[in-house]
Amino acid sequence: MLVSGTGSLLQAILDSQDESYRVDKVVADKSCQGVERAEAAGIASEVVSLGEDRAAWNQALAAAVGQPDVVVSAGFMKILGKEFLDHFADRIINTHPALLPAFPGAHGVRDALAYGVKVTGSTVHYVDAGVDTGPIIAQEPVRVLADDDEASLHERIKVVERQLIVRVLRAAVRDADAAGGITFDC
Repeated sequence: MLVSGTGSLLQAILDSQDESYRVDKVVADKSCQGVERAEAAGIASEVVSLGEDRAAWNQALAAAVGQPDVVVSAGFMKILGKEFLDHFADRIINTHPALLPAFPGAHGVRDALAYGVKVTGSTVHYVDAGVDTGPIIAQEPVRVLADDDEASLHERIKVVERQLIVRVLRAAVRDADAAGGITFDC
């Protein structure tokens, strides 16, 4: 599990653990509340700070993550490089607060509001070398209300995002047991 901030998505994933999946380790790019949440839950954690050498950081990050079945980017606000992506090919998933491919990047909610959409939502997708360009695993819509601002809409999207990632993780484990490998079918 990769985190960078408050860890609210991480907390939802931790709170929903059962026989379907377990979080083994949380890795962050900086000291943050997400790391504190992991430690409070008795989950191993590690901080791998970004240095001058981005390739070396990606390698150190991969070493810190270890060998999980799935790497979940849960509010991890750094772009992962080739060194990391190659190590975990087709096993990294991310959540995004928009219905991709619309509104990729760090400001999906703001961009959706500025465009004037009536429906946005949350997407879980594979991570590839682009920014929010990996294949989509699952999506859930969220209606934009007339009085929404960025904060209110984002909070409603986060509720959906937390439920969606848990469903995806549970489905991956169920499908892995049936097929002998990690797949996502939600």
